[in-house]
Amino acid sequence: MSEIHLLLILHLLGATIWVGGHILLCVIILPQVWKEQAVEKLFAFESRYEWIGMPALLVMLITGVRMAYLYNVKIANWFAFETPIERVISLKLSLLIGIVILALSAQFYVLPRLKTDIKKLPLMAFHMITVTLISLAMLILGSFVRYGGIA
Repeated sequence: MSEIHLLLILHLLGATIWVGGHILLCVIILPQVWKEQAVEKLFAFESRYEWIGMPALLVMLITGVRMAYLYNVKIANWFAFETPIERVISLKLSLLIGIVILALSAQFYVLPRLKTDIKKLPLMAFHMITVTLISLAMLILGSFVRYGGIA
């Protein structure tokens, strides 16, 4: 098995955990929280999922950077959008920045207020759904590498 194949497997396992967890959050947990106005269910899911979700994200970050280098896309070209593979990597990194911004907003603004103010639930739902959709977009973008990138 080649290095790139092993990295791809690890990257896909990370994506399975990350994207799958966010789909579960949006499709199963969020409707329950919304219906029952029970934000403690959201916090309970977060505490149970975080121990596997964050390492999965870290695995994807590490394997993604290494695969970019193996595809000859160095850090100086990460946002160049010049070659088909660079376009995929640049778009995925741009979306990752969006996820980081949403995560920081949720962690330091929305979640602390949600604990005492149920009126913040729509804002938290927006964050969760947006991160899920961005994650799905990143997964789809990654599939373009198989076909040589985005022309």
